[in-house]
Amino acid sequence: MTPALLGVVLETDLPALAQEALQWGAIPDLMRQLARLGAAAVSLPLATALGAMLAFRPRREGTPPRTPAVIQTQILLAVVGAIVMLVVGQSLARAFGIVGAASLIRYRAKVEDPKDAGVMLTTLGIGLASGVGLYLLATFATLFVLGVLWWVESLEPRATKRFRLRVVTKDPAALKPRLRPLLRRHGAEYELRSVGADELCFDVALPLDQRTDAVSTAILALAPDGGTEVEWEEKKK
Repeated sequence: MTPALLGVVLETDLPALAQEALQWGAIPDLMRQLARLGAAAVSLPLATALGAMLAFRPRREGTPPRTPAVIQTQILLAVVGAIVMLVVGQSLARAFGIVGAASLIRYRAKVEDPKDAGVMLTTLGIGLASGVGLYLLATFATLFVLGVLWWVESLEPRATKRFRLRVVTKDPAALKPRLRPLLRRHGAEYELRSVGADELCFDVALPLDQRTDAVSTAILALAPDGGTEVEWEEKKK
């Protein structure tokens, strides 16, 4: 086939193919997607800001402190609600579809972090947006939620393991002022619980990547003459 003839064929067939693709819904309406994307650019940041205002509201005196996981989940649920409503729009059928899809979620294992449940609902909304052809909305929502998760997870306190540290020594009074800076150097948070005639007992929170044997070796080095014992007992949650 000559180039001239190929050009004639393409010029003749491509408009028909494009028209057929649009007729059968193979190419989503770009203007509709751009409209949803513009709405998402406003509603998702607004939902995040309003959710954060509620999550970080001043705590009344005497009320228990809020856990970071609950604060993060409250912010994330505001974003999830905005994503779901952007997907639903004015479609009653989509609303029933989302309810049906959400009812399929079953937690057979306990979800320790409620934020993970919020992420599951977010992925459901993003999947539904992709399924109905709102590809730009699904992509933007994914990137936006990644940013929100990075922000809220940066507010989490450092993960630690809690132990009861018992140090048996000949002279607890002499060891105590030297032991405290040692624990701080290893990133430990501690509280002295008791002082005996030959022992010190601490409640200690160690970073997850800090090994107890390294701390024990450093403690034993404080009394090179011997007579010191170190015992760690991990606390149950």
